[in-house]
Amino acid sequence: MLEQLNQALDHIERCLAAEAGREVDVAEVARIAMTSEYHFRRLFSALAGMPLSVYVRRRRMTLAGAEVLGGERTLLDVAVRYGYGSGEAFARAFRSVHGIGPGEARRTGAALTAQPRMSFRVVVEGSTTMRYRIVEKEAFRVVGRKARVPLVHEGVNAAAAAHVESLDEQAIVRMKELAEGEPEGVLSAVMHLTDSREEGAEVDYWIGVTTGPETATEELDTLDVPAGTWAVFDNHGPYPSALQYLWRDVFTQWFPSNPYASRPGPELLRTQPVEIGAETDSQLWIPVERVSGSAAGA
Repeated sequence: MLEQLNQALDHIERCLAAEAGREVDVAEVARIAMTSEYHFRRLFSALAGMPLSVYVRRRRMTLAGAEVLGGERTLLDVAVRYGYGSGEAFARAFRSVHGIGPGEARRTGAALTAQPRMSFRVVVEGSTTMRYRIVEKEAFRVVGRKARVPLVHEGVNAAAAAHVESLDEQAIVRMKELAEGEPEGVLSAVMHLTDSREEGAEVDYWIGVTTGPETATEELDTLDVPAGTWAVFDNHGPYPSALQYLWRDVFTQWFPSNPYASRPGPELLRTQPVEIGAETDSQLWIPVERVSGSAAGA
């Protein structure tokens, strides 16, 4: 799949280099990568550390910045060249990336911010293996309490921890009474609100249990999840770092090497409450769909 991803990045560069700022059609980019637009956006964000839209904007302004400093075109010509209908719109976009307007940058020869062109490659680090299974699961419902929290890639997520601490004993008891099916017991569920996996991006964070699709409760929040395929990863290690590394490795290593793509839905995590740094066994459920054999190639 890495070859297809790099072909998709080549297509983005051709769009950016085209006259009159050809727009980047993400659906076409995803088709070249032989995956869905949804999966491509999320996979790119995990691999690159930024949303696709941010990368495209930074690359466009990197190329435009070189032309601004080069002085061979008027600023309006540069703006049109990169798809902006007015000098004002171009100046706003330019300043958002470089921290300075194009006119001032040209007059002063200011240092600009460059976004290098990306490519993806396999880097072998150690001999870590990932244990997983594929599960077909009927429709179900998550019942519990949710809060909106920022993503934290390393260390304790203070907002998530505060949400857990806010749960009263009555709510926990009620959740356990309603629990039915896999994953068993009290779990967390993360619903991404955008395609971004950047540090600080907001997500809906649930503490709850899985139940049947018709389970009704007035005192708890509910999230309906349709039937589908799930990749289930078993994990053992210190809390919470081992889980954070597992989440990262699923998107940066497992997806590019296996014939599956992510699909919309909550990411479920079942783990025992433990002290920070203690070893724990956990299970991560990621909603996936199988892709054609041609898309699975390395």
